[in-house]
Amino acid sequence: MGKYFGTDGFRGEANVDLTYDHAIKIGRFLGWYYGARLDKKAKIVIGKDTRRSSYMFEYALAAGLTASGADAYIMHVTTTPSVSYIARVDDFDCGIMISASHNPFYDNGIKIVNNNGEKMDEETLEKIEKYIDGELEIPMAKRESIGETVDYASGRNRYIGYLISMSKYSFKNIKVGLDVANGAAWAIAKSVFDALGARTYVINDHPDGTNINTDCGSTHIEHLQKFVVDNNLDIGFAYDGDADRCLCVDEKGNVVTGDHILYIYGLYMKERGKLLNNKVVTTVMSNFGLYKALDAVDIGYEKTKVGDKYVYENMVNNGHRIGGEQSGHIIFTKYATTGDGILTSLKLMEVMIAKHKPMSELAKPVKFYPQVLKNVRVKSKPDAQNDPDVQKSVAAVAEKLGDEGRILVRESGTEPVIRVMVEAKSDDICEKYVDEVIEVIKEKGHIA
Repeated sequence: MGKYFGTDGFRGEANVDLTYDHAIKIGRFLGWYYGARLDKKAKIVIGKDTRRSSYMFEYALAAGLTASGADAYIMHVTTTPSVSYIARVDDFDCGIMISASHNPFYDNGIKIVNNNGEKMDEETLEKIEKYIDGELEIPMAKRESIGETVDYASGRNRYIGYLISMSKYSFKNIKVGLDVANGAAWAIAKSVFDALGARTYVINDHPDGTNINTDCGSTHIEHLQKFVVDNNLDIGFAYDGDADRCLCVDEKGNVVTGDHILYIYGLYMKERGKLLNNKVVTTVMSNFGLYKALDAVDIGYEKTKVGDKYVYENMVNNGHRIGGEQSGHIIFTKYATTGDGILTSLKLMEVMIAKHKPMSELAKPVKFYPQVLKNVRVKSKPDAQNDPDVQKSVAAVAEKLGDEGRILVRESGTEPVIRVMVEAKSDDICEKYVDEVIEVIKEKGHIA
């Protein structure tokens, strides 16, 4: 990770960590960089979520782009995957999404994708950071070389049409609940489900700039659970602020996580001969119960570091077709280059209709194991992680668990913390083994 850009863009509190000035400089660099590299006027598309500060950053980015001679195409309020899709299919040099995903409204972020809709490469991000820090000089565009802004709401409509085309089936008379988190999906999701014939019921679809993700959406799915049960709906889907993730609620009000989705759609692909390499890609945080369920149907799996960026890299490098995170970032490489919450919900609808089974039955084989996760503040993460006695204790726990659980010890990416997690058949077993490892960390003097 760089100084400003992490695995999911440049993110922080608006006008504290991520400022208007940062946005102008990002626009200035991208407008100049693509214009100079390609020896033509750069063409860059911008989308945003519903945060109040997103409007400020949208105008700042557009000002920076046009000052460097690029044309800025404005999609207005839209989802992260829609920007990725439009950057790819409409021949843009790159795309910019203004969003802090599931974070509270006062945070914001700037995510950049390349012309294939993929997260921007580290080398380019490093160059942007150097410009932000004043290590590069960039000329201003002059006269007819100054760029212009273009209203590109039509791009969002093209994306809606694309989603509708993804469904093989009519949703006629299926009662679907949607929690759009007062975020980017509010202007898209209902249109898609309505067009496919569903009886659509929507909650949290009145964004006011300060209520995105506030007690709603995929991070507060208990509201959708109640809504589905109270209204006798067939299924429900909850998105986060920029709609790149999706969680589901079955007809009984049970949560269907990203792990369940990987199993349900992975098995559906296998049954139709579409699961290339017979593998799904997960992160190390997927529940042990997912792996047991995949083993039972003879589906293999890969495990990556936490982050959809790493999931996608693994999928591309190895030719896998489906991967994702427990949080609901699901990637279907045949259809998209990033997680897409609305696409994910359409794919789950497809399985439910094709198999003539309710979602509760489709998700039933994945039985989550109890999990205990404890954070330990340490003086040095590498020293604690690599201590031979700590590693010995972790290996001992893994041996005791055998094929009835697992232990994971990893460093936090943002704090001086080691995370110790155990999944096993009972909470008591989890607690016991987590505490065993933490005790060794303490005995060796690593606690801060």
